[in-house]
Amino acid sequence: MGTLNKTMVSMLGFGAGIAATVASRRSNMMNGKSMKKMRKQMKKMF
Repeated sequence: MGTLNKTMVSMLGFGAGIAATVASRRSNMMNGKSMKKMRKQMKKMF
């Protein structure tokens, strides 16, 4: 049960990250720095 829970959390986090990226890309193009920061955070999660 614990591993399944962890997978769900990372899946939700991944989806939220993608949604945030898409949303900010629509309002104004993200600069390279924030993209790199986001990628580092994603790698930490997995």
